Amino acid sequence: MSYQAPVKDMLFNIQHLAGLETLTQQIPAFADFGLDTAAAVLDECAKLTQDVIAPLNFEGDKNPSSWKDGVVTTTPGFKEAFRAYGEGGWQGLVHPPEFGGQGAPKTIAAACNEMLQSANMSFALCPLLTDGAVEALLTAGSDEQRSVYIPKLLDGSWTGTMNLTEPQAGSDLALVRTRAEPQGDGSYKIFGTKIFITYGEHDMAENIVHLVLARVAGAPEGVKGISLFLVPKFMVNADGSLGARNDAHCVSIEHKMGIKASPTAVLQFGDHGGAIGTLIGQENRGLEYMFIMMNAARYGVGLQGIAIADRAYQKAVAYAKDRVQSRPVDGSVAGSAAIIHHPDVRRMLMTMRSLTEGCRAMASTAAAAFDAAHHHPDAEARKQNQAFYDFMVPLVKGYSTEMSLEVTSLGVQVHGGMGFIEETGAAQYYRDAKILTIYEGTTAIQANDLVGRKTSRDGGQLARGIAGQIEVTEGALAKRDSVAARAVLKALRSSREDFLAVVDFIAGSAKGNPNAAYAGSVPYLMLAGNLVAGWQLARALMAAEDALATDKEFMAAKITTARFYAEHILPRTASLRAAIVDGADSVTELSLESF
Repeated sequence: MSYQAPVKDMLFNIQHLAGLETLTQQIPAFADFGLDTAAAVLDECAKLTQDVIAPLNFEGDKNPSSWKDGVVTTTPGFKEAFRAYGEGGWQGLVHPPEFGGQGAPKTIAAACNEMLQSANMSFALCPLLTDGAVEALLTAGSDEQRSVYIPKLLDGSWTGTMNLTEPQAGSDLALVRTRAEPQGDGSYKIFGTKIFITYGEHDMAENIVHLVLARVAGAPEGVKGISLFLVPKFMVNADGSLGARNDAHCVSIEHKMGIKASPTAVLQFGDHGGAIGTLIGQENRGLEYMFIMMNAARYGVGLQGIAIADRAYQKAVAYAKDRVQSRPVDGSVAGSAAIIHHPDVRRMLMTMRSLTEGCRAMASTAAAAFDAAHHHPDAEARKQNQAFYDFMVPLVKGYSTEMSLEVTSLGVQVHGGMGFIEETGAAQYYRDAKILTIYEGTTAIQANDLVGRKTSRDGGQLARGIAGQIEVTEGALAKRDSVAARAVLKALRSSREDFLAVVDFIAGSAKGNPNAAYAGSVPYLMLAGNLVAGWQLARALMAAEDALATDKEFMAAKITTARFYAEHILPRTASLRAAIVDGADSVTELSLESF
């Protein structure tokens, strides 16, 4: 089945949950990005992703990128598709017009990014990393670095990478050994090895701009002594043209479980005298700048989870409508029928849909908070939205990617034995999804951030404030008489109470008994993500009820989805609460000998 971008659902979220019209009224820079513009942008993105990029997805899995003598050749068709992506202005959609971007709200761009990731996740990783490089340069780059590099990154001529980890370091960047030697002219020579570099080498662009963490001699130990450097594959001349090949080379690419078409490179810097780089920002503040890239990428990876889940759902629905097997238990069909008639298949499909749409709604709301945090004219509004967005990032990244594993696994299950056969394509989504819970910080790293920086640091104040917003939604639901609204209200209220109990436990334990607080960090993230996604679907239900006359079939489906999520997914918070609050001792009391 070919990919169909869920444009209508995305526009529903943008209008009713993200509140695009309010953003355009409050933020002058977004005045031209109303709903009509959003619809036009999403329609054009759908055409590109459906017609040009999606057809390459299965081919990329069968015929992935290859390495030979330092040269990486991407899947046939990728180079041409990337050219179309760049020429269409999609890389610059959310970035500033002064550098060649479109200046669109993240609220709109996030929907386009989801389409791109659904169409072909391996392909879409290249633009994702380039976005991060642009964000880092916008934040900490010099005027010269911005003017030389950003326009080329935005028009697709060049791409960007993020070089953090090394063979001995993993996620512990305090162990980074790559070194930078100042040359006296403002440049540095870089020496070291970086691993897991997405699109660290490829043939789709003229140049690759590596952002590299390294230590300058005499720097403090640990993460406080890390600096960030810009190291291009080809040196850039004063007039902007490309010069000599830099001493940065790809020595291999990884052979992976999924996202096979995306070349994951091992890069060697300085084997032939030193790779030339320039400092981004100030020495010893590299990790601070790199976190700008990482936060942008973490939200983007969350979108990948939603995207791959939606692709798996679409394929499972199409298969369930086509696959004939067994007589329905209710006798509604005399003989064998399509498996979508069977109640357990419907349960699996609705689980897939409600999880996907819940996470999409959560991500859309988070994108709107990002836009307000960065562009709202009122300082207090910026501060509040930034706090909300910061809380949402580990949920969008952690919960959405864990959700994608459940959804893609169910997609294989709906296919039955055929799902285990590679030719059907269902297995590819399952394999591709696994990396999402790992890169840009594992689920545990996201959860530790949620516990430490986002909950315990302020004694749970921000988390309780979000619970207060959910309670306001409960009040609105209580005024409605529909069966669906009553069901959602009951489940939402119970899940919010579970959330508050866990917040109190974590805030009370973090200092005196940190092992207890962090033992439940991942369950806490899952509980919070479960609740926030359900909250957004509750808001969607009310909007759909109010708009039922405008598009009865679509709005009725939104109501059904919200109710299903409330009755089948939200109740999971009860067991998560018990595991966190009541089960902490069973984790903290484990000794090494227990294993």
